[in-house]
Amino acid sequence: MKMIIATVKPHKFDQVTAALIKADVLGLTTCEVRGFGRERKDSTEISRGIAYRTKLKPMVLMMVSVTDELVEPVKKIIAETANTGEISSGKIFVLNLEDVLRIRTGETGETALL
Repeated sequence: MKMIIATVKPHKFDQVTAALIKADVLGLTTCEVRGFGRERKDSTEISRGIAYRTKLKPMVLMMVSVTDELVEPVKKIIAETANTGEISSGKIFVLNLEDVLRIRTGETGETALL
């Protein structure tokens, strides 16, 4: 089992989610985050009507738990759909997932993913 963690641009999030749903990915967790990579130029953000400069770019963090055979297809879907052709399109990380427990049923391992 693997945990795929991806950061994508906010304007690409709906497209990536739709592509994952179309591919029958069964679960997804997200949160809004900010970060920077190699490009560290300041950008102007507006919050509550006040403009401020920051190096941190808004991104959406997506977490998908999958069986080993789904890793490559899911990575491909995210990479193709999230690509903007520009710097800061995002990143995809794949981590080993030691165990999963479905709280409601007590199922563990891959059966908890399905």
